[in-house]
Amino acid sequence: MAAAQIYLGKTRVLPDTAGPGAAALRTLLACLDKDAAFRVQPDAPFIRKLKGTPAIECCTSGSSGQPKIIRRSLQSWRLSFAVNRDLFGFSVVDRAAVFGALSHSLTVYGIAEASHCGMGLHVLHGLRPRTQLDQIRQHQISVLYATPTQLRMLSGASAPGVRLVLCGGGALDAATDAQVRQMFPRADLRAFYGASETSFITLTDAQTPAGSVGRAYPGVTLQIRARQGDAGEVWVKSPYLFDRYVQGDSRATRRDGEYMTVGEIGRLDAQGCLFLLGRQDRMVTIADRNVHPEALEQLLAGLLPDRLCVVTTVPDDQRGHVLMAYIETGDAAPEEGWLRRQILSGLGAAMVPRKIIWVDRLPVLPSGKPDLSRLSRVCPWP
Repeated sequence: MAAAQIYLGKTRVLPDTAGPGAAALRTLLACLDKDAAFRVQPDAPFIRKLKGTPAIECCTSGSSGQPKIIRRSLQSWRLSFAVNRDLFGFSVVDRAAVFGALSHSLTVYGIAEASHCGMGLHVLHGLRPRTQLDQIRQHQISVLYATPTQLRMLSGASAPGVRLVLCGGGALDAATDAQVRQMFPRADLRAFYGASETSFITLTDAQTPAGSVGRAYPGVTLQIRARQGDAGEVWVKSPYLFDRYVQGDSRATRRDGEYMTVGEIGRLDAQGCLFLLGRQDRMVTIADRNVHPEALEQLLAGLLPDRLCVVTTVPDDQRGHVLMAYIETGDAAPEEGWLRRQILSGLGAAMVPRKIIWVDRLPVLPSGKPDLSRLSRVCPWP
């Protein structure tokens, strides 16, 4: 079922609407309606119809890896459409908005789910953040699919008509959480954790403790393996898993019967809430201590919510590794001594970066997350 109304930016998409974005939307909706296989790609025409059984192929590079193409069945998404429709009460009276480019899998997922549930659809990519919020109010949009970065950039008057914000693609820091609740005072804010290979793994709710990514999404079973203390590798059993890599591979992604891992390290509390420490392939040793750079990234996101931050590691003869923090200057860089004291107090001496590098703008992926693979080329360590 095609969405009742489709807007690309401010333009209503009709059969004769010109432009690669409008053409890609029509192709995507036609493939979904006819159970046709398609590939989501980073360049125009963005959506390419494929031959064969119904399947979705998405190009993904992650924040630090080489480009990969993953393949999943269309049914693996449709199963979650049914779950979300029951969880969130999606209906034809809803209007949904997505913020990312058509090359981003969360954008395509939101479009596909809105179409499946008969919701109106607004693709707000390319508009200024204030214009995006104006469009949300003007069209009485009620459901948002967005990353934390996309939500963080929004500015303007509140939009009380939004009833649900589905946030994925990165950690939702406390400052962004508070900003979203102020902009959308009547909305149910639900953050989900997953990967391109797994789709949904966990989902937060009002009872989720601070620092957790939530409990297992309906239909998902979690296991913590290879424990060191109470933490270990997160393994997932789920009907939403991908089928295979069409191009590229990841050594972190492994299967064991019905279970799969993407190399994430975490722990489960007594209530089944998952807490993530970071990726196994990013963990390093500093002064004989295993360290996850993601912990510093999360702290910096809370301390500096108005700018992107990313942490990299460099080998060191004495300590094993040292951390480097790249931070966007924003309107003005904060006092570095204050920032270092906050890190020392929050995470300890091992997590204080050897060097803080201030940059005008960090390179980002289509999802809005920092692109670590480009970082060393465009923002080299001085």
